[in-house]
Amino acid sequence: MGTMDDLLGPNEVKALHDALAAAAPGISWDGVLATRTRLEPLSLRGRTDAVAHALVSALGTYPAAAVAFRSALEDPTFTGWALWPVTEAAVTLALADGGTPAFDDALALLAELTPRLTSEFAIRRLLRADHERALAIIRTWTDHPNEHVRRLASEGTRPYLPWAVRVPLLLATSGATLPLLDAMHNDESEYVRRSVANHTNDLARHAPELVLEAAARWQQTGTPGAAWVVRRSLRTLVKKGNPGALELMGFTPAQVSVTALRTETSSLALPGELVFDFVLTNTGDAPGRLSVDYAVHYVKANGSTAEKVFKLTTVSLDPGESRQLNGRHGFRQMTTRRHYAGTHALEVQVNGIRHGRLEFDLVL
Repeated sequence: MGTMDDLLGPNEVKALHDALAAAAPGISWDGVLATRTRLEPLSLRGRTDAVAHALVSALGTYPAAAVAFRSALEDPTFTGWALWPVTEAAVTLALADGGTPAFDDALALLAELTPRLTSEFAIRRLLRADHERALAIIRTWTDHPNEHVRRLASEGTRPYLPWAVRVPLLLATSGATLPLLDAMHNDESEYVRRSVANHTNDLARHAPELVLEAAARWQQTGTPGAAWVVRRSLRTLVKKGNPGALELMGFTPAQVSVTALRTETSSLALPGELVFDFVLTNTGDAPGRLSVDYAVHYVKANGSTAEKVFKLTTVSLDPGESRQLNGRHGFRQMTTRRHYAGTHALEVQVNGIRHGRLEFDLVL
């Protein structure tokens, strides 16, 4: 199996060249085809930039790009990861044009392209250039008949969209995207609702009160889809023990104890799995609905540690009731997390409160 970089390889570039050559035969696409020989050492982002630069050179102007790309959309093979550089090239030429018609049409073109491959990354530069104008157009997509376009309205405007450039004004004006989320929190498509939940969870990092107000409104919708979005939207706030989020999710204040926290091994080789268990007891005099998580303290390259909280389960306990709970946590090298040898730790978290701690050594 190849790496993510191989999502845009020589074969994809050749297919892109062929589709564009058929759609716009009057343009020389040789420079695009030539990028195949330069892809190997580059990351996926680097490959995208290289092909996008070749597209910009071949096309020269935004109107030429709009005509060529729309013509190519008639070809069903004009799809996949090769369209990431297509969207980037369209935005580059639209911004270079500098005119309002090119700006507006570039947004329309991204909406047309996004069913073939998401335009969520390219749209960020239009938002950075003029977020108010872009958002005014994007808001009209919330009732678009195509779920991919509706999702683009949410995903493309996420405050902390992975792999994407930041849009500072989206962070400074947190409420700017709320009309989008309000319009789509109960969307018929799970694909769209998932994006809305991730977007709202992003907002919770710097605007928790805004998110709690929105979640309270959405709860009143009373549908399973809205309930799922609220739950996913509040997941980070629940893990942080935010009182408002816990209350909205129905987790009640409770006195608890965590005992017998243990693991079968004090040393774990990579790749491996840490198996742990403990006893959770409601020591109070009222029933408790509890959000049970656990935090792993990872060793970093410099020897310090950084923690990440993971969901374990939800449990309801009567006064005096105990429950033995167990969990498994895998350790393997990933593109999103690099592991380092050393003493790691695990803590149980109940309704945002930490209980117990066990340490174990990770051996590479």
